[in-house]
Amino acid sequence: MEKRIPVLVVSGFLGAGKTTLVRHLLQDAQRTGVRMAVVSNEFGTLGIDKALLGEREEAYVELEGGCVCCQLSDTLLDTLQMLWERVRPDRIIVETSGVALPFDTQLNLWREPVCAWVDDDMAVVVVNAEQLVEGRDLEGTFEDQLSSADLLLLNKIDLISQEALGQAEVLLQTLAPDTPTVRAIQGQIDPAVLFPPDPTGLRSQRRTAHPEPPAHQHDMFSAQEIRVEAGIEPDVLSERLRRVGALRAKGFVQTSHGPRLVQGVGRRIELVEVTLSPPPDLLGRVVVITRSENRTGQAGEHTR
Repeated sequence: MEKRIPVLVVSGFLGAGKTTLVRHLLQDAQRTGVRMAVVSNEFGTLGIDKALLGEREEAYVELEGGCVCCQLSDTLLDTLQMLWERVRPDRIIVETSGVALPFDTQLNLWREPVCAWVDDDMAVVVVNAEQLVEGRDLEGTFEDQLSSADLLLLNKIDLISQEALGQAEVLLQTLAPDTPTVRAIQGQIDPAVLFPPDPTGLRSQRRTAHPEPPAHQHDMFSAQEIRVEAGIEPDVLSERLRRVGALRAKGFVQTSHGPRLVQGVGRRIELVEVTLSPPPDLLGRVVVITRSENRTGQAGEHTR
């Protein structure tokens, strides 16, 4: 009998720190000799996350041009099956875009043919503690993501005070009762929490204790690419991105101080010095995600 392998769905709102968590898990897999495969769903048109994760021996597939919980669900299914047949990994991580819903993504793991070899599936939703404390974008997609999480990873707790941290955890329990919450800084978490030896018993008990979340609606988001001229002053670039009203900004630019990774989450715009030069075709290109006013209709029912 072929061995079954666990699949971890990493979800969370825009800029919560999903890629940082995935990078941490990849580093641990390399250190311990675990063969990891990663499927990443970038919202937008640039393959930025692949550049951040670096060139690794683990299989890495990037899905672009849609959302794995709806438009790209069949593509996700085909990709998972391809990894199983060609790579035979010990574990698989599916990193969704910031607007995807974890439960709808998990539904694909119960479809033929992948259901024949998926052992255990778990959805961890990464939550930006600063976003939670500021009360920013806590409705719609954010609520829908929390409602179908197996585990909440309260990330970036170093950006808020201890008092605010307690308030944030109370709010999370209000929004997602009975869902375990783990604190983290820069996505640092013991991989055993996400890939435990035998987690199925506890999780199945929790899932049967309350009904599955209702059908969801997507918030409307739009992604655009901003070209940034070489030699731009960091303050000028930061102000330009704030004027756009970006929920999330991500890309590589050549500033007057050298190459920088742009990481924008809400009002926070960070230009991080990079140790390795990014691919030339990515330099000077920033993907900016903004919110539209209306929401789309439901993208599928939550049935199991």
